[in-house]
Amino acid sequence: MAKHLYLVRHAKTQRESIDNTDFSRELADRGLRDASLAGAYCKKMDYHLDMMISSPANRALATAELMAQQMDYDPENIHTNEELYMASIRTFLQVINQLKDEWNNVMVVSHNPSVTYLGEYVSDAEVGDMPTGAVMKVKFDIGSWAEVSQNIGVLEDYVSPRMIKDGLK
Repeated sequence: MAKHLYLVRHAKTQRESIDNTDFSRELADRGLRDASLAGAYCKKMDYHLDMMISSPANRALATAELMAQQMDYDPENIHTNEELYMASIRTFLQVINQLKDEWNNVMVVSHNPSVTYLGEYVSDAEVGDMPTGAVMKVKFDIGSWAEVSQNIGVLEDYVSPRMIKDGLK
């Protein structure tokens, strides 16, 4: 059975936070709109999720929650994984390899550059620098997430909020 991994870069953020830490930065107004737009696009494309996982950073979790609402995915079922904040590609891949095999459609909301690098690494696609709010869908013809490794996936979709706004998707 095929597995689908949806990689999402958090939406646009404010430059600073109340406590001056990167972790607690909030979404900017544009980020709020773009995250909802990306979620609506995923719903329109009939992307159904078995699991949504997010970095616990405020901006990533807020992106996940807004997308979940648009996709009719219960935001209460979003799991956070601290390893996704500032993760290396190796750590990010380990998180993917440890996913439960009964989940066939998993969305992960995280940060650049890791989210872009991982998507390119597993699919051998070149998307460049994923802009904020972008979504990459990678398909794997595997039975277990433990099999995910370099160049075994196929990039099935890639969209950014600008592409949606410009009618390119």
